[in-house]
Amino acid sequence: MKNFREYLPEKYRNPDFQKIETGIYKTRSPYDGEDIFVTSLSFEMEPECFGEEDASPRNLTQIPIEGILDEFSVYVTDFYDRLNETSETVCYQEFGSSNLSDIQRLRTLIGKRFYAALCDDVEDEEEEEYRMIIE
Repeated sequence: MKNFREYLPEKYRNPDFQKIETGIYKTRSPYDGEDIFVTSLSFEMEPECFGEEDASPRNLTQIPIEGILDEFSVYVTDFYDRLNETSETVCYQEFGSSNLSDIQRLRTLIGKRFYAALCDDVEDEEEEEYRMIIE
C-alpha cells in the first residue's frame, strides 16, 4: 500500500462528527454506539507486492489491511463502497478506535508506504510468515 493521504468526506461536516484535530473526529461507533475517534485515508494497493496480488479498490486484500488494524489497534468503520466501486486505483477507508492515540499513530502513515514482506528464515515452508514494513 502506498501514497497514503488524508481523505475528508462530506459526512464530517455533519454535527454527529466533532473535530478533535486535523483529520480526526469524535463520533459514535457504528457497531456499539460508544464514543470513538475516526479518520479517513486514501491509498493505493500495490498488486506487485506480497499479499496484494489481486488487490484493487473493489478488492482490498487481507494481509496489508489486517496489518494496519493490528499495528495501530484500529478497525474499519466505513468502507466508502461507492468511492471504491468507481475508483480505478485509489482506495478509501475510515478507521476508528476508542483511543485517540491509536488514530494519531495511524495518521503517521500519511505520505508513506505500508506493505508485507516475506520472512527469509521460515522453517515450515507450507506456512508463509511475513512482517509489516513502513517506509
